[in-house]
This record gives sequence, structure tokens and C-alpha cells, in this order.
Amino acid sequence: MLKLSTKGQYGVRAMFEIASGYPDRPITIKEIAERQEVSTAYLEQILNKLRKADLIKSIKGPGGGYLLNRGPDEISISSILSELEGPVAITSCLDPDEGCLRVDICVTHLLWKALGEKIDAFLKTISLKDLSTGNFGRLEPKQGMQLRKRRKSTETLAGTV
Repeated sequence: MLKLSTKGQYGVRAMFEIASGYPDRPITIKEIAERQEVSTAYLEQILNKLRKADLIKSIKGPGGGYLLNRGPDEISISSILSELEGPVAITSCLDPDEGCLRVDICVTHLLWKALGEKIDAFLKTISLKDLSTGNFGRLEPKQGMQLRKRRKSTETLAGTV
């Protein structure tokens, strides 16, 4: 089974939240942590990496938080994951840090390499904007927006109680 680490999963989810404030409403780490049920300490590590990669910027002081450095339509899921996870390497033999001694004689090396390239190519076609609208893959259009509307109605109900 292929598995993405929590760092990659939470990073994409945090970027989704930050994109919701684009272009001028900074999203606080507290908001992200509460909405995505992730610890602020872990989010700080993730957001620091994304900030160093120039995907987001932090605004200090009251009314501060995080903003995207580019539009949601210009930030691919691949760019987020490559900063947090490194290159797509679905087996250890494709990991540049590990390498493989059997590359020249391995019957499956090219298969895994081609699969990794397909995954990365797909992730490059999906932007944060696509994630928020659900207009990709086999998902129903507007699924992401329904999630956002459902969350807002829950927040409104919680605020009235």
C-alpha cells in the first residue's frame, strides 16, 4: 500500500485552509489547527517549511497569520508535497538518498519509476483551487465547496448556541 506521511497530508490540508483566505485574509495557525484537528506545534514545523519554500508568507501581529504567496490556481499539490515529502519515490530503489544496486538487472525498476512519474504528473495538474472546488479526478464537482459550506454552517450553529 502506498502511504503519504502525515506531514504531507497535513501540509496539503493546511494549504487548503490558507487558500480560503486568499488574497487578503491571513489565516491563523490556531484556525488551521482547529479546523483540521492538528496540533499547532506540528503545524508550525510544516508551515515553516512551506514558508521557506516561498509557498506562503507569515504576517506578524494582530490580524496576522498566513497568506499564499501566489494564487490558489498557481500552487500545485505536487509543489506542496515535494517540499514536505521530497520527490515521489514509491519504492526505496527510487529514493535518491538510498539508490539501488540492482537498477540494471531489476525487472520492476522501470515499472515503479513510470508509476511514480504518473503520480507526480497527476499531482502537478491539481491546484489548491481545484482542491477547493473538487473539480479533478473522479470526484463530483463542487464537493470541496460543499465541505466548506457545511463547515461554515456548523460554525454558525456553534456560534448561536
